[in-house]
Parts: sequence; structure tokens; C-alpha cells
Amino acid sequence: MDETGSPENFTRMSTLGIEEEFYVVDDYGRPTSGTDELVYESEPPDLLDGRLDHELFKCVIETQTPRIEDPNDAREQLLAVREALADHADRHGFGIAAAGLHPVAKWRELEHAEKPRYRAQLDRIQYPQHRNTTAGLHVHVGVDDPDKAVWVANELRWYMPVMLALSANSPYWNGFDTGLQSARAKIFEGLPNTGMPTAFEDYEAFERYERWMIESDSIDDRGELWFDVRPHSGHGTVEVRAPDGQADPDTVLAFVEYVHALVEDLAARYEDGESGTRLRRELLDENKWRAIRHGQSASLLTPEPGETLPLEDIVARESDRLDVDGLWTLLEGESGATRQRRIRREEGVAELCESLLLEY
Repeated sequence: MDETGSPENFTRMSTLGIEEEFYVVDDYGRPTSGTDELVYESEPPDLLDGRLDHELFKCVIETQTPRIEDPNDAREQLLAVREALADHADRHGFGIAAAGLHPVAKWRELEHAEKPRYRAQLDRIQYPQHRNTTAGLHVHVGVDDPDKAVWVANELRWYMPVMLALSANSPYWNGFDTGLQSARAKIFEGLPNTGMPTAFEDYEAFERYERWMIESDSIDDRGELWFDVRPHSGHGTVEVRAPDGQADPDTVLAFVEYVHALVEDLAARYEDGESGTRLRRELLDENKWRAIRHGQSASLLTPEPGETLPLEDIVARESDRLDVDGLWTLLEGESGATRQRRIRREEGVAELCESLLLEY
């Protein structure tokens, strides 16, 4: 990975890329080492060539779709990548599961990857990274101007708790019920350079910050700025990183639809000369906490002083404003966290693990 990106990478508007993190599991649906076999010791399917890697733990694997030029192709591309991964894993005796945190993953019992980049992170960050068994969904949308990308990312910050609340799918951590809807988000916030970023004045200011962090040995490369939303100076995109991992592809596609519509809307508003919204980071952090704790039952503070809206009202507004349908599907269905708790209570841990196996 290059240490920094370039403003010259921001050349294409509205392309899509979908990155998903998954758990490699055994016959009982429990996380196991396996990415050495799947990433290093075998040839992946052609579709996954160069788009398959492991994360910090050997039981966590990441896929990337090819760049999607037409949003209407997102479903086909996503399902093809998932099927290729599931088939690849099955040939080597593994399964694939998805959630923000695997409910029975115990970090002290799992192996860390040997990749030098991750060994360096473990040495530098220590305990918060040693326990980081998280898995998320990342959506990239191409933006054709670097200053526009920074402005859009600034404005997207308010929407991150909305997406987190709708995606909350990680109530269990290290085998116990945390009382949270997205424990993943809280565990991940233990790392440096995570959570809600401050607003940047323009791309030059973001680039200056990115380079300062590298030159001060705070990070090894731009990829270690793990904020909930960021301009991706390598891909020329705005990247949304807030949602928990999901087994159901329709859930993923609902977020893809929403992120794509939001970026296009905000890009148009930037081009019209609209002023950016001035929001204190503390307000955004409060909304994120509400999403972590309450999930779909959350009420969030709006940019209007003194106003708070339940998630249902926000979904209604956003669905009408952007003409997207998937948000209602997310809200009207059983949330991932609620579903996990129900299955564990009614059917047991084995059935809970089975329920997280990848759908495609």
C-alpha cells in the first residue's frame, strides 16, 4: 500500500465498490484459522484474484468487488463475489459467516495474522488491537474532485449513526451479551484514529493531516486512518465504514443504495455552492453512542438545535427525499442484534452460529 494517496485519483463520479469482512468458520460455525489456506496457500477464483485478503486475525477475511460502473450491477457483482468466496472456502473445508462480531469468538484463543503490517500494528497499538475481532461493511462511491470528496465526507458524518443503528448486528462480545446493539463499534473505537473525524476545510487540509500522521510515525500508511467515513485518497472515493458486517446480501445492498444516493445528493449540493453543515463532534459522538446502545430503537439529535427524531422518522424522511426503498426494509425487519438474541434464547448457541453463515 502506498503511504499516501493523491488528489489525482479523484476522477470518476458515482462508481461503486463494496468491501466485506467475514469470519472463516469450522463445521460447527465457530471461527477458526483458515486464511493461510484461503489467501496464501491456494489459488483463489479468478474473480477474487487481488481482491481477497485477511484481516488482523487469521479467522477474518476480506473481499472486494471489482469497480462497479453501473449501480444496477451491484447485486450481481456482490452475489458473484460471495459465491466465489463460499465455494473457495468449502473446497478447503471451511465455511464463511458474517456479523459485526462473531458471538463465540474469543480473541485470546484465536491466532493473529503474520503479515508484517499487522504485526507492526500489534506492536504499536497493543491491547486494543490484540482484541480486535471486528468485521464491517465498507461502501466506496467515486467522486470526481478531491475538494468535493472532502466536503461530501464532512456532510456524511451525521448519517453514520443512522447507518450504524440500522445495521447493528453485534450484541455479543467474547461470548457474553454486552447489552449493546453494536458492540463491534465500541470495540473498534478502542483503536486510534477511529470514530467520527473532524471536518476538513478542503483536500489540501486533509492531505496535510494524512501526511503529518505518517511523518510523525502515528500511522504507517493512509489505510490506518480508520474513521467511520473518509475520503479514500488511494481509490478516489468517499468510503463509508460505519455498518456492521451482514450475512444477508439484501441488507448490504440496502446500505449500498443509500450511500450511493447520499453521495450523489451531497455532490450536487456542493456543486450548487451550498454551505457545509457546522456540527460539533460531540453531537455526532452522542448520536453514535445512541446507535451503539439502542440500535433501531434510537432517537438521534438532528442538526437543528434542540430537535431529536426517532430512527423511524429519519428513515421516512430519507426514503422520500432520496427515493430509496431499502431503508424501510431494514427498519421493518428484525434487526441483526435482536435476531441473534432471539435465536440464542430460543434455539441455542449452535443454531446462532449456523444463522450467521453467508447468504448468496
